Parts: sequence; C-alpha cells; structure tokens
Amino acid sequence: MTIKEYGSYDGLGLADLVRTRQVSPRELLDEAVARTEKVDPQINAVVVKHYDYARAQIDRGLPDGPFSGVPFLLKDLELLEGTRTTSGASVFKDNVADRTGTLTRRFLDTGVTIFGKSSSPEFGLMPTTESRLFGPTRNPWNLAHSSGGSSGGAAAAVAARILPVAHASDGGGSIRIPASASGAFGLKPSRARNPLGPDRGEGWGGFSCGHVLSISVRDSAAMLDAIQGPEPSSPYVAPPPERPFAQEIGRDPGKLRISFTDKSPYGDAIDPEIAAAVRGVAKMLADLGHHVEERAPALPADPAVVMATIVAANTGLTVQMAEQRFGREMTSNDFENLTLASAHNAQKQTAIDYVSAQLDGFQILHSLATFFESCDVFLSPTLCSPPLKIGELNTMSDDLSHVAPILRRYMPGTSMFNMSGQPAMSVPLAWNAAGLPLGMMFAARLGAEATLLRLAGQLEQERPWKDRRPPVCA
Repeated sequence: MTIKEYGSYDGLGLADLVRTRQVSPRELLDEAVARTEKVDPQINAVVVKHYDYARAQIDRGLPDGPFSGVPFLLKDLELLEGTRTTSGASVFKDNVADRTGTLTRRFLDTGVTIFGKSSSPEFGLMPTTESRLFGPTRNPWNLAHSSGGSSGGAAAAVAARILPVAHASDGGGSIRIPASASGAFGLKPSRARNPLGPDRGEGWGGFSCGHVLSISVRDSAAMLDAIQGPEPSSPYVAPPPERPFAQEIGRDPGKLRISFTDKSPYGDAIDPEIAAAVRGVAKMLADLGHHVEERAPALPADPAVVMATIVAANTGLTVQMAEQRFGREMTSNDFENLTLASAHNAQKQTAIDYVSAQLDGFQILHSLATFFESCDVFLSPTLCSPPLKIGELNTMSDDLSHVAPILRRYMPGTSMFNMSGQPAMSVPLAWNAAGLPLGMMFAARLGAEATLLRLAGQLEQERPWKDRRPPVCA
C-alpha cells in the first residue's frame, strides 16, 4: 500500500481492506503513525501519542466491528484507562486516566485502534485550538489560520489525511466549527443520542455531545449506528431511528422544505464570500428539487448569554474539583486566564441565575421547535467569517474583553442547536478565494439525523469534497 492509496479511502473503505485481507491492522497503524510523524510537526494535531496502546490492541485481537483495524484518535478530553489525558490544561499535563468512558468503550467495540489523542483548547472552551500546554493547532489549508475548535486537532488530522475519521465533541459548535474551518464533514447528533457516562449523565446542562469528524458522510452514519443508544445511567434518551443510519446514505431525501439565511442571527453583516456561498448552495438545493425559501428563526433570548452562564458554572466546578484534588488554590500556572475568569464569574452568579439561563435555553428550544414545524431543514453559514488567524483569540491575556466580540462575529449560529438538542451538521461545500474552507450548516428537528444524512449524501454526490486536499497533506 502506498501513501496515496491510504489517503483515498474512508474509514469503512480501510476496514473493508482489512476484512478482505488486502491489508493488516498493523500496516494501517504503521501508515497512520508515519503520516503523523510526517505532517504533525507542521499542524500540531496529535498531542498525546500512545502508539504502543494501539499495537497492544492489535496483538490482543480486535473486535469484528464496522471499523475493525482503522486507526483512530480520541479528543484529549475523553478518558481511556492507562493513557495520558490532559484536557489541554497545564495542571493535568501528566494526568493518566484511571478508567474508560462509555463512549470510548463503544469506539473500541467498533474495532478502531486508538493511537493517540487529538488537541483541544483547555477544557474545550474555545472555537480555536491553541492551548498554552501544547501550543496552536494549525489549519492544513493555511498554517497561519486555526483549524477551529474545540475539536481542532481531530479536524486538522482528518483534513491532512492522517486518518479518515476521528472522535470529536460539541457543546457549542465544537464539531461543526472545526469541520467548517478544516474542510471536513461534522454531524452533531441529537441530544442524548450518544452516551456521556459513566461519570456524568449530561454535559454543559445537556448542550454537549460526542461523535466524530470524517471525510465521508457514510463514516459518520456508520459510526453513529455503532455508538448510539442509552446506557443504564442515561437521564433521558433520543428518539429511536427508523432504520440504521448507514442505510440512509444514498436514499432519496425527497423534496425537502428548506429555509435558509445568509445573515448572522444577531442581524450583523457576515463575510461577503460566505454569504455568497450560502446563496449558491441554496440555489443548488432548489435545482435539486427542494422547496427553498429565505427565512430564519427569531430567538427569544441571546444564546451567548445562556452559554456564558452555563459554561461558567461547569468551569467553576472543574476548577473547584482541581483545587480539592491538589489541595491548593488554582492559579494561572495551572489554568489559562480565560478558564480562571470563567470560574470567577461563576462565583458571582447565583443558583437563580443558573436556572434563569436554563429557562432562556428552553425558550430558544421552544422557538426552534416551532420554527421546524413548517420546514424540514434550516441552512445557514456554520461560521460567519473565515477561519480565525492563530493568536486572534488569546486565552492568556490579562484583558479578555476581545473574546466576546470575536465569538459573536465568528460563530453566532452554532450554539442555538446545542440548546435545542437538535441535530446539525457542517458540510464542506465551499472555499473562499484564499483557499480556506467555508462549511455550510444544516439543522433539522430533534431526532431527525436521518433527514440530514440523506441530504448530506445527496450533496456529497452533487458537490464531492473527498478528493480535495489541503496544501499540508500526508
């Protein structure tokens, strides 16, 4: 197998080569390691390397799953017993997980070989991946730009063809943002579709979920089939699918009622190339036979304010638990200034403030659920400006006043679907004149991943992206 051949396969394609004995899991792992060593010095996507763990998996014998033998990365927020897990934080730089999370166990059951951890900003708090601990993860399309966040390492590794599919998670856009910035496919599933235990029943007040970033739509669907479903401790469950998600790929989506906007939900002007790209995709959808109209939901509350309150409370608890663990007050030697500031803000808030934010989030959910009674899919830009430049967001600054305006400009439309729990995906359908990817976001009603996957399969056929490679590519 040559390097070029490996990069032309998606995860299911590589698994089929293993199944038909055209290649061994060890050969695929060696290829992924070689690719990591070749391009990671430029993009800094694989920040924890445990190649021996993956080799031991192969020696023990891999499960006969849909991705058996396929190299895989966990995001450096997820627990895998016996491996280093830092959450991007200096205080946890030597932390070794003493247990394995439910989602990771399900990944292992698919047969993947987990050879490392992909980079994340500290605790996944930012839409760019530039932790103080590991340094910036760079965009393979242009190294001066961010690959997005918080699953920026996963996106950069997939875009650079180190591997075709990698774990990602999304609490406010962290699958869709890096998918858009790096030219990958990223689906955020419905709330409670995938497990978060056994340590917790939900993340960020029910906003957060885990899945993957991938090159192909079918990899995302097949992985969702393999890892979805409740665990005994799940506080609630997602609506069950009508059939396996993998069977939706290639199925006719029918004539969908698609609403779209090329504007920020705040009414702010967005990058003109992105606005033009949205309109171009809307026209393509109409040409494919869908009913398309320009219409956007009106939100009864500000998603940014809701996010700030919910995330601050969760961050405050994380810092408090670290102080209890280490027996001392956490300082900027332990955590980045932004993390400490968020925790400090939580101390100033009351339980009433938290419940008020939850209620505002519910009002956003109600508004969006009502909106989707008269449409099947909502199209909008995943990001409202091109991928951020490295250093544009500085989480160690003594003055963090620059952060909120950048977030409002950059990714104003992603978090509303974390609050509503609805599935949403970023599809790599456009690039700007500078050669940077511009993802298009599609959302559907709760439990309607099948609708999105059928549409994504149609778009993948109509405007394929798999063979479009970035300048930094293994």
